[in-house]
Amino acid sequence: MITVNAMGDNCPIPVIKTKKAMQALNGPETIEVLVDNEIAVQNVTKMASASGGQVSSEKVSDAEFKIMIQMEGAPSSSEEEVSCVPDARDNTVVVVSSDRMGTGNDELGKVLIKGFIFAVTQLDTLPKTMLFYNGGATLTAEGSDSLEDLKSLEAQGVEIMTCGTCLDYYGLKEKLQVGTVTNMYSIVETMAKAGRIIKP
Repeated sequence: MITVNAMGDNCPIPVIKTKKAMQALNGPETIEVLVDNEIAVQNVTKMASASGGQVSSEKVSDAEFKIMIQMEGAPSSSEEEVSCVPDARDNTVVVVSSDRMGTGNDELGKVLIKGFIFAVTQLDTLPKTMLFYNGGATLTAEGSDSLEDLKSLEAQGVEIMTCGTCLDYYGLKEKLQVGTVTNMYSIVETMAKAGRIIKP
């Protein structure tokens, strides 16, 4: 197996390193590519698939991804343009301060907030960060109906941050299931730097 270490490299370097490893093959071989972001996974996967490789990938940790490429040999020498998928996130911050959306019926509010978070996963341009505090902190903890959607967003590079004081208050510090614990200074700093804030 050949390992290509592209940790810390920005596009198009992971693609170029992988392409060089593929072109050096003399026969069937497996190439393992290590990268630190989802965008690099997309770019390498696209190039390797177009070159005849069988590609699979896995998330090892928040900042480590492994791409496995099965090749029958070196790809044909046709030059393909190396293109980069743009980062699908912009500097939008989504702020969630409650486990329900709007005022009126509480059960309806819980249905709406679940629908809201799912809708965020469908945006063409994802937010950079999602902040959860007060009642919103329960949405990132064990038992939340939105965990699958939030984990999907995190896997695509969206930063999920939950107020530590709030988790403590609700007794959920040990039950956080997605993202990281943050503090009020970081929450204020993130909101101050945001290009746009969305609050359901």
